[in-house]
Amino acid sequence: MREEELINGCIREDRASQYALYKTYSGKMLAVCRRYARTDLEAEDILQEGFIKVFDNVSKFRGNGSFEGWIRRIMVNTALKLYRKNSFKNEVIGIDDNYDMPQEATVLDKLSQGELMRMVQDLPEGYKVVFNLYAIEGFSHAEIADTLGVNEGTSRSQLAKARKWLQKKVIESQNIEYERK
Repeated sequence: MREEELINGCIREDRASQYALYKTYSGKMLAVCRRYARTDLEAEDILQEGFIKVFDNVSKFRGNGSFEGWIRRIMVNTALKLYRKNSFKNEVIGIDDNYDMPQEATVLDKLSQGELMRMVQDLPEGYKVVFNLYAIEGFSHAEIADTLGVNEGTSRSQLAKARKWLQKKVIESQNIEYERK
């Protein structure tokens, strides 16, 4: 089925079209949800809730941009809604004095994409959300601040802390001595 036929079928609430749309996009969208979730079960819940929103709002898709991008935005917003609901329950977020200092990038050829994604998944919750929004989704610090209800400095600080945390984990994973600066 073509994308336009899928969309029209979903607008008519045709179960076969809904199933086809789900099968077409669920794999990619689950990967998006996993970046924001603490567990696979939570990612699956986000995916399910996100697809309910997709089916409820498919008639609002106007063709501005890709349909996959529209679905992706719904998944990210669904994940962020859950994050805001649970945010800051178990961690305190502060601003480092040097949050805007440049971070040195270390490229290690031995590190696989899977290992790196597991490290991102293991980031503390606040770091992970900001890192995903900035580095993967392409949000600006102003957009992140607005979305999460924090100030831009907090977004910058969380990104700097995430980068530092990831850098330390990458170095540790490669059995390289880590020196604190």
